[in-house]
Amino acid sequence: MPLDFRNVNALWSSIVVETLSRLGLTVAVICPGSRSSPLTIAFARHPAIEAIPILDERSAAFFALGIAKRKGLPVALICTSGTAGANFYPAVIEAKESRVSLIIMTADRPPELRHCHAGQTIDQVKLYGNYPNWQTELAVPSLDMGMLCYLRQTLIHAWERSRFPIPGVVHLNFPFREPLAPIPNPDTEALASEFDSEEFFARIVSSENYIHPLSRIPLPLDNWQSCERGIIIAGVMSSHHNKEYCQAIARLSCFLNYPVLAEALSPLRNYADLNPYLIATYDPILRDRQLAEKLAPEIVIQLGELPTSKELRTWLETTQPHRWIVDPSWENFDPLHGKTIHLRTSIEQLTHHLPEPAIANPTNYLKYWCEAETQVRQTIDRTMRAIDHFLEGKAAWLLSQTLPPDTPIFIANSMSVRDLEFFWMPRNSGIIPYFNRGANGIDGTLSTALGIAHRHQSSVLLTGDLALLHDTNGFLIKQKFIGHLTIILINNNGGGIFEMLPISQFEPPFEEFFATPQNINFAKLCATYEVEYQLITTWKQLEQLLNPLPEIGVRVLEVQTDRKADARWLQDNLKKFAGDR
Repeated sequence: MPLDFRNVNALWSSIVVETLSRLGLTVAVICPGSRSSPLTIAFARHPAIEAIPILDERSAAFFALGIAKRKGLPVALICTSGTAGANFYPAVIEAKESRVSLIIMTADRPPELRHCHAGQTIDQVKLYGNYPNWQTELAVPSLDMGMLCYLRQTLIHAWERSRFPIPGVVHLNFPFREPLAPIPNPDTEALASEFDSEEFFARIVSSENYIHPLSRIPLPLDNWQSCERGIIIAGVMSSHHNKEYCQAIARLSCFLNYPVLAEALSPLRNYADLNPYLIATYDPILRDRQLAEKLAPEIVIQLGELPTSKELRTWLETTQPHRWIVDPSWENFDPLHGKTIHLRTSIEQLTHHLPEPAIANPTNYLKYWCEAETQVRQTIDRTMRAIDHFLEGKAAWLLSQTLPPDTPIFIANSMSVRDLEFFWMPRNSGIIPYFNRGANGIDGTLSTALGIAHRHQSSVLLTGDLALLHDTNGFLIKQKFIGHLTIILINNNGGGIFEMLPISQFEPPFEEFFATPQNINFAKLCATYEVEYQLITTWKQLEQLLNPLPEIGVRVLEVQTDRKADARWLQDNLKKFAGDR
């Protein structure tokens, strides 16, 4: 793209955008504002970058987060000065904690207009604290060739820091002097005749071939192989190579004769045919105290973060096995503070030399796990099939069997994610789970789901009513959204997760201050945003609406449930599933 030589701000911003484009940037999400005008114009006129205007900054940030999750590449996020950038903060935290690449660009007043009550000015330097991988304030735009080279190299460094060694956020603060509009300036236009764009950008080298160094820690395969009472725990994982990730785990599982306890928010349950020792019902299994004691491991190989299950965490804390945590980052993934060794490598690197999986003679310990899984799974499936009334946990069970193969599904936090862990059935569907489990908040749920679905295949969001209401401004994205999103709304009129906690026994103030029912008519809410809406009256109706999925638009399918009755059902039945073996 030709650079914009109309004035210094236009040239500065067009160099920013062209540099990022050559590095691989394809999407920029832009919020309206005056101080960011030079960046907005540069992104909007670049032919190789999709520039998407979004009104609400918090919604825009989560929309960008969703796109970045799906693409596996950085997305640029641009806003004006003042409190606009502060509204990005929740998504910045989530991106850091869930390791998603975002390049945030906040426009700012120049230094002489700070600390003097100039309008719309706050301290934006290090606005996001310690959450970015890297952050800096750029120099005030200049026509000096040395400064233009500085700008180019700073953007290259920013791109790399957003991706390596671990994906995350980079924050760039851009001070601009007026004029902010591209009003022509003779000095800048004169530079155009002597500026060699091809030579200037020729040195840009993307770090696509960067390879994370292998761990230098000796791998304890012999130690693991000599222990019969070992398990593999596969926690939350969003991979862009799901099948390869699952195959690597299968190689290790079959090589060691270890069962694999698979979180629903990993790809494993949706590539079930790859692993003969997959355990999905570990939460109800471990609620049987005698069985949990019988299954106590000596060695645990933990892949990434621990699963959501509190039962699993309590069991590990009680049994205190030796744990090896396999993850290429330098994060501490041991909230239990147990006997752990971190192996700073990936499961793919760890197992690349192992033979392809083959079923050997299972140990007695492995047989105990597999038998328990088979029997508890049969009990859960039999129970779910017999339920005709609306129970929110059945929605997760039904989705696992109904959605078209390879469907992307975003799962909201609180009860939705727990229902998946309890009831998502292993199959070979290739369904792709997405989630915001970095900080585990409910903010940005709808916007993130729309980001994942944008220009992607037809997608699904499973959410409760409060998580959806917390982000209704996300519906404004519908005007720019390309693709389809089906929102399965489990409306129990309040926060169902709190019904599972001891505080639910204290009334007042439980209902008003914790469950916080909002009594919203979602049909009218959807009509306000011109979003298609249907009230689901039978499970059969829901099944028919989920396969096949539409190709365009946004729709809400509302399932109304009884929050307190569902909580009682879970508390009664989760303990019974293992006992009914």
